[in-house]
Amino acid sequence: MRKQDSGMSLPLRLAVILSGTLLLAFTYYHINYQNHLTEGGFVGLSLLGKYVLGISPSLSILILDIPVLLIAIIFKGKSFVVNTFISVVAFTVFYGLMERYSGWVIDLQDNLPLAALLSGVLTGLGAGMVLRGGGASGGDDILSLLISEWKGIKVGTVFILMDVIVLALSLFYMPLRETLYTVMAVVVAGYVITFTTSLGRPKLAKAPKIQPALGKPQDGTVMNNAM
Repeated sequence: MRKQDSGMSLPLRLAVILSGTLLLAFTYYHINYQNHLTEGGFVGLSLLGKYVLGISPSLSILILDIPVLLIAIIFKGKSFVVNTFISVVAFTVFYGLMERYSGWVIDLQDNLPLAALLSGVLTGLGAGMVLRGGGASGGDDILSLLISEWKGIKVGTVFILMDVIVLALSLFYMPLRETLYTVMAVVVAGYVITFTTSLGRPKLAKAPKIQPALGKPQDGTVMNNAM
């Protein structure tokens, strides 16, 4: 059976990506949605766009995602974008099934610190699994990965910085209490992503993988760069 550059076979890569995506869908529906935690990243930006400009999130997400996907094809290669597409489609299916059929309610409204902690750990683990499988769970994760490789910053750190900025802007339409607990979840998720993507891999002293030449696409392997 043909192996990918990371040492994973194709079936194993798909299993890791789908498992991580299922975990993300579970967390976003049963933890974030049911306990009214808000969102960072491109989802948070799309909600802000709806509030400020009246643009539908379904349109603004596409506007944000498409340029990032085109850049990813150049720097990460087609297989990375295909893996990301699989993750995005699977997330839509998994989340829709849970929304329609799951009767399980995890009510942590009286313990939002626990909800934020669970959200952070599970989201970080799910997103990290998708990255280890050679894809990303959305355009914002791709952007975090590209910035990480370009600047040599840990991917989890970039994830935290981007989401905190979006969440700060989200105070225009979200209550302060839920936003602060979402920031807590994002910080935890960032550290878990860094741990998940770097586990069992050597640290690189320098050299982000993105090359200035456009003709050298990289694979979807995530390396843990030292800060």
